[in-house]
Amino acid sequence: MCDSHSNSRRTFMRNTALAAGALGLSPLSSLSADTKPTSLVPDDILSELVAGNIRFASGKPTVEPRTPADFARDAQGQAPPAIVLGCADSRVPPEIVFDQPVGGLFTLRVAGNMIGSGPILLGSVEFAVAELGARVIVVMGHSSCGACRAAIDHIDNNETLPGAIEGMVDYIRPVVRQEQGKPGDKLVNVTKANALYNAKKLAKTGSIIPNFVDSGKVKIVGAYYNLSTGVVDFLDA
Repeated sequence: MCDSHSNSRRTFMRNTALAAGALGLSPLSSLSADTKPTSLVPDDILSELVAGNIRFASGKPTVEPRTPADFARDAQGQAPPAIVLGCADSRVPPEIVFDQPVGGLFTLRVAGNMIGSGPILLGSVEFAVAELGARVIVVMGHSSCGACRAAIDHIDNNETLPGAIEGMVDYIRPVVRQEQGKPGDKLVNVTKANALYNAKKLAKTGSIIPNFVDSGKVKIVGAYYNLSTGVVDFLDA
């Protein structure tokens, strides 16, 4: 979780994206507009996500306001090259953050960007990989995450949370304990570690995803979105 390591990783990814942009990479939807599974390798897809975030964070997005015609193009099918498992937070819309048009991302959003233990989220990811041909999975946390803050307060202050929130936060508690005593901002540390934890969990869970990951057909990465700057830092998984 070292800041210098994160910065060097981000620099590498951004340089990769700029080089890919020079080669003419297009937004992901246009690369799969025929609704056939993508033939792109994971690194190419990831490079376009990074390039799209650069466009967004610099205030130069290329995606125009969406109209029914944008959805009509893919009305008979979809083939999103990338999956984003993000937080349900209203301030973190992946399509905008990565400057991707309709059909570019298979998006799953749940508080704390957690895969959990049930079949619903995992099955959705498996469907996108096995049936739709997605080849990159981004597990993305963000600054000021309420779910991670609740998990920290739950442990630090021995708070009892109401309703199902208590059970939801249970999934983050191991990460909070893992990050206890480490230097830096605790919420930032926990949020980044939680994204990585769930990315690694996805790579080892079930009978479908691990086979794709082990064969190199699918890449899973953690990410951290800064609400103030618009920048996504990609983290080692």
